[in-house]
Amino acid sequence: MAKINLLPWRQERRREQQRQFLTLIGLSGLLVALLVFFIYLQYNLQIGRQQSRNKYLTDYVTKLKDQIKEVDGLEEKKELMVKRIDAIQDLQRSRPDMVHLFDELVRIIPEGVYLISLKQNGNNLDFVGMAQSNSRVSSFMRNIDQSMWFQDPQLISIEEDSKGKEASIKFTLTAKHVNKAELASKDPKTAGNKPVAKPTPAEKKP
Repeated sequence: MAKINLLPWRQERRREQQRQFLTLIGLSGLLVALLVFFIYLQYNLQIGRQQSRNKYLTDYVTKLKDQIKEVDGLEEKKELMVKRIDAIQDLQRSRPDMVHLFDELVRIIPEGVYLISLKQNGNNLDFVGMAQSNSRVSSFMRNIDQSMWFQDPQLISIEEDSKGKEASIKFTLTAKHVNKAELASKDPKTAGNKPVAKPTPAEKKP
């Protein structure tokens, strides 16, 4: 028994243990590498999904912006159409008033007075005309004041014009046109009727 040499057996066992240790280290390293690779794939997959979502949201936001621009353009077109419709409706509503205006002008202009120009700005009227005398101008203003379709006559200027064969008076005055709605609010019974200005002595022929 004293002659048995156990050294080779111990060395072989040591080498076997080293091989097992190295194998275990290699397997552990491989397992760690596989785990890291798996985690890397999972992160890449999640990043790709998030990028796809971000791209979808970006495209959708761009599409919404285009739709908003289109809606804004439609709103502008709508406003223009509404303004045009309102203008057309105002013209339609003002047609009877214009008929009454000119019909009433024929009634209230006394003899010896004629108009050179008539301008309208909203309900404001500007008269420029010629008269044979100051009394004719006064008669014209009284007729305007008595008419239901006109109100607030204001004399702006009056001057003699001796260029013609006969002396005459050039006058400028303003008044307001009472539309049908205002007339109805004042007196519903007379709305739509043609008021007649009361004759004055100045309207008689000289």
